[in-house]
Amino acid sequence: MLAEIFSIAFQFADVFAFLILAAAGLAIIFGMMGIINMAHGEFITCGIYVTVICVQHGVPLPLAQAIGALSAGLVGIVLERTIIRHLYHRPLDSILATWGISLMVTQGMLIVLGSSWQGIGTPLGSFAVGGYTFSTYRLVLFGAAVGVLVGLYLIYMRTNYGVMARATMQNADMARALGVRTQRMYAISFGLGAALAGLCGALYAPTMTLIPTMGITFIIESFVTVVVGGANVLLGTAPAGILLGVVRTILNAWYGQIAGQIGLLITVIIVIRMLPEGVSGWLSRRGG
Repeated sequence: MLAEIFSIAFQFADVFAFLILAAAGLAIIFGMMGIINMAHGEFITCGIYVTVICVQHGVPLPLAQAIGALSAGLVGIVLERTIIRHLYHRPLDSILATWGISLMVTQGMLIVLGSSWQGIGTPLGSFAVGGYTFSTYRLVLFGAAVGVLVGLYLIYMRTNYGVMARATMQNADMARALGVRTQRMYAISFGLGAALAGLCGALYAPTMTLIPTMGITFIIESFVTVVVGGANVLLGTAPAGILLGVVRTILNAWYGQIAGQIGLLITVIIVIRMLPEGVSGWLSRRGG
């Protein structure tokens, strides 16, 4: 019985980690900045490829993952300065622009790197509970997801940057009048969102088969989690991850992976219908 309970808890932790890590960067770029970033999967792919290439050249895995996240963040800042900065308050244009970036990056990687790339294998081995065997690295991913949530809370609620960033997202004109360099806040925030996407890719790099189109694996869960969470990413992302994690864990266990994905889509339809402002809007009203 204990082994069965642990197995269910482990599956939930695995799904929760995937949802949170995949959605964290998008929660900032889409949830806070209003940019519908269709290239989110490509930032994740950037983190994956940079991590794998670094490891294959002898860089220790944790350092390679940090480099992967940083590389995606730097790419994000460059894109924000050159393209995205012209698209604030233009959501439809942001869809087209970032979708175009996504297509160009994917096709460019297919041409330059080929259709597949040698992976690096999952580290840390496995452990057994009862008759079940579990990957130790999956627990590391769960710990990383919790760490990302705590880190985002501390950054946006306990630092001067967080105060200025939230002020910029809520009312850029007023923030600018008070001396905040709003353009810098936008660039840093977009870069942070891209870096978190790259971190997701870097963390999952040892677990994946490398192909240039792998970003699509993450993007559906990312948008679903952010939409269910609502505009307040600090308040809504974790509850959304828990809700969707429970739904997907149950459906995966009973009916398989396809049913789990369908369940996520049905859940987001129901939440949008009942809670148009997402989980965070509902929590804000109850708290108010």
